[in-house]
Amino acid sequence: MWARLALAVTAAAALTLTGLPALDQAEAAKAPSVKPMRCDEKYLNKKFPSTPADSGPPANLPYDAWPTDENYTYDNPAKAYDGVQPPTDAQRTAAGKNYRKWQRVYNKSQNPADKVMEIYARYNSQYETANGYKDFKRFLDVRYIGNHGNPRRGEAFEARMVKKYNMVGPDWWCQDTIEYTDPQTGEKRTRVVDMHQRRTELKVETKSNGKIEKDQLVADRQIAKERPKSTFRYVTGAKTEDSTKRQIQQFDEDLKRDRNTNRTQAGVNERRSNAIERTQKPNVYTNYDKRFNPDPLKGGRGPIIDEALRSGKTVEEARRLQAQYNQNNRGGYFGRGPGGIDFSTMEINYVGTPVKGKGLDYSMKADYVKDPDTEPGYGGDAKLQLASDAFFTWLALTPDKFWVNLNPIRPDVIMDKEFAKTDAGRVLLESDLTLKHDYADAMNPDKYERGETFWKAVPRTPEGMPCLPVIRQWITPKPAKIREQDGGVYILDAPLQVNMEVPTGPDVPQGGCKLTEAQTKQAESLIRTMIRPELERRVNEDKPYADLRRVYSSRVAAEYIRRKDAVEATDFRKIINSDDVKRWPLRGENKDWDKKTVYDKYVDSFKNGDYKFERVYDGKVWILSMGGVDFSKAPKKNITRTQFDTEHKGLDRTTKTSVQAQVTYQDTDTAYLGGSTADQPTTPEDPKPTPSPTGTGGPKPTDGPSSPTPTPSTPGDHATTPPAKSPGGGLAHTGNDLPVGLITGAAVALAVVGGALTWWMRRRRVAGH
Repeated sequence: MWARLALAVTAAAALTLTGLPALDQAEAAKAPSVKPMRCDEKYLNKKFPSTPADSGPPANLPYDAWPTDENYTYDNPAKAYDGVQPPTDAQRTAAGKNYRKWQRVYNKSQNPADKVMEIYARYNSQYETANGYKDFKRFLDVRYIGNHGNPRRGEAFEARMVKKYNMVGPDWWCQDTIEYTDPQTGEKRTRVVDMHQRRTELKVETKSNGKIEKDQLVADRQIAKERPKSTFRYVTGAKTEDSTKRQIQQFDEDLKRDRNTNRTQAGVNERRSNAIERTQKPNVYTNYDKRFNPDPLKGGRGPIIDEALRSGKTVEEARRLQAQYNQNNRGGYFGRGPGGIDFSTMEINYVGTPVKGKGLDYSMKADYVKDPDTEPGYGGDAKLQLASDAFFTWLALTPDKFWVNLNPIRPDVIMDKEFAKTDAGRVLLESDLTLKHDYADAMNPDKYERGETFWKAVPRTPEGMPCLPVIRQWITPKPAKIREQDGGVYILDAPLQVNMEVPTGPDVPQGGCKLTEAQTKQAESLIRTMIRPELERRVNEDKPYADLRRVYSSRVAAEYIRRKDAVEATDFRKIINSDDVKRWPLRGENKDWDKKTVYDKYVDSFKNGDYKFERVYDGKVWILSMGGVDFSKAPKKNITRTQFDTEHKGLDRTTKTSVQAQVTYQDTDTAYLGGSTADQPTTPEDPKPTPSPTGTGGPKPTDGPSSPTPTPSTPGDHATTPPAKSPGGGLAHTGNDLPVGLITGAAVALAVVGGALTWWMRRRRVAGH
């Protein structure tokens, strides 16, 4: 919970409720201002006459099954101001440092502009302090919104656990103060315990985010020495971090040894629960993110937006931010911190049914990082942007453009010119090049036993030289496993496959050796059985292909939108098949990306090889050199309701909740985070509010900006656009006309039209052998 040690937190209630900066050590040494209170009276508004015999959490519970039913809510009015822009110099001057003055003004006027001036004054008041924030957006998130959210979330979880574990009656006290002696200084300190069973000396600490604070555990160890009857339980509301588990396990082992007992002295109870934050009254200063919204003047909200914007851009920045947020996360408001999610694994796993004028719910899934403090996740904003941009790219362009082609003798046919303007197209072409490099790498005899075995088995020319034919490789989707129900589609699995063949036709480059037809078939069979499985594993699991998997999942989601729009017009109608991708261009470090650069790298690899190796075959020394993706179809298989309920029990509840809160699915290390574009007010492209306090005579913001009607872009003014078509006009047909889910072959054509040719082998026979 949020208020613990007098040494660490002073006047905790005042601090967190008013958004004040963190206190320095001198202030922190004061006694805490919390008042112990019976738990039942504090959270249930009644006093039970006796303490139940079975009250309190169990001794040890690594994971409490089915946490998806565990939702709790809390209000955070400060979240309504998460879109406040950094102040100008004039605004900082007007705000001054006296934030209490602006509090009084706002309390009287209820004008959001006055609240913004209070925020600016708070920013000014901490700006020059030793630990002051210079970055306004981080100040707003950590010191203002977080300081309001921490106690509210912490207490909401605490209240739920009081009820869950029946911690009522005259013996259970919440926010109980326990005095102990600092072993290093000899000074008296006070530990504030979330729930304390005064008769049995059981002390319970609740952590909504799954991480115990180091100073709390230090205090508990000292209390255990001074009060030998004390036992400890730590209840976590999220996946318990490994570092916390190790520390508590060691604490328990030490106490068992010192007390000569086998009974649990310090245990962890993981009670995963979903914290749903309620913003209360959105206003013109509330942030609405434009991703996944077909209307360029509207935005959406959700936990995925918060986590993506909070994450660092680089691993170095992520480490710094993780440490910064950890110092302001006592109530667990920031979960595992901005580095807790491995955004490289993030993919869309659900979209709701699009209904015109109703917005769209969506959910993403991503793995947790194992240790967010040392190896934090990063890049969430860019990865979410890629998923959203790809989603719209698949809608805007007709599927006949979803191809890329790396052929060393066809520089004129690399990819469609419009597709080349998008990050989705860039990802496909770069993945095709990566595949070709990996094809050569997978058979490297100097790195893998597989490669050594492979080269011993390949066909030989009459001179005894190992020889391979030119092989075309490309990536296509396997049938995606989906389930359409409850007004949306669940993307359960979207695997990719690697295809290989010996190409024929006029566009086939010549290889470096000749094989008979039988030898060619032999070589092709060897490659399929020994090399392709490894390539397919890499494509579906390794990080170099993570962006490819991400954009493909977006393709599957977009296909569902296409099919729904073909039945009834949606807000996406003007976008579908418009061939207008100006809103989803190449971004960031890739804004100047050029397809020719990738092509030139491929040609160099094809001509010069990726690596050389030397082997002796039949007494001769040989030195050898080893130098597409097609998502035009996105096949799918809609599984039955029974199969869904059996194999993915509770996933529907998890996914629905993820639109409002970050959740995990059962006992996994995968997080689900979503958002919604439904019922959100329009906002200017770049809102820069200039609040004027009440009574100054300056302009005042209205409750919200006007809602201008966007001017349709061209091409793309589809006032009369027909629904998305079947084959020949857009969607690939898979032979299934049932309106259930995405058909397993409903195509996401990405690439290799004409055959992404790959590696060739050059050989040089060593003189004298």
